[in-house]
Amino acid sequence: MEQLDKFAHVAHWFLRLIYLAVFLHHGLDKFADLQGFAQMTELPFIIALLVALFEVLGAVFIFLGGFKNDWGWMTRLGALLIIPVMLGAIFMVHWGQWHFMPTETHPMGGKEYQVTLLFGAIYLFLKGNLVNRGKGRVKF
Repeated sequence: MEQLDKFAHVAHWFLRLIYLAVFLHHGLDKFADLQGFAQMTELPFIIALLVALFEVLGAVFIFLGGFKNDWGWMTRLGALLIIPVMLGAIFMVHWGQWHFMPTETHPMGGKEYQVTLLFGAIYLFLKGNLVNRGKGRVKF
């Protein structure tokens, strides 16, 4: 296990890269047809715009927050932007089915994937840039 511990200080990048890839893609994709996204979700245009902005900015802040120990506020802000987006997706689109596969009743799939992303964002919001090492809490 000690051999793996040597890499613990870079493990956070895997989570950050997931959020960057997923939310940057989805946010930028929404900007390509923001009016269509607003109509599909029956959201006012301004809310649809905020969803796309929160996804892009949340992804970028989570990613950039990893570059400096004292940028934990940026990690937390990014996660805080993602949380309401995921709650909206879960309750407005995916509620009623757990499995992510599309079905007749849930053509966009269930909430399994969105809940996973939500819990990851909550983790990042609560944790920021702090990691546990031994008995104390140390910034990485």
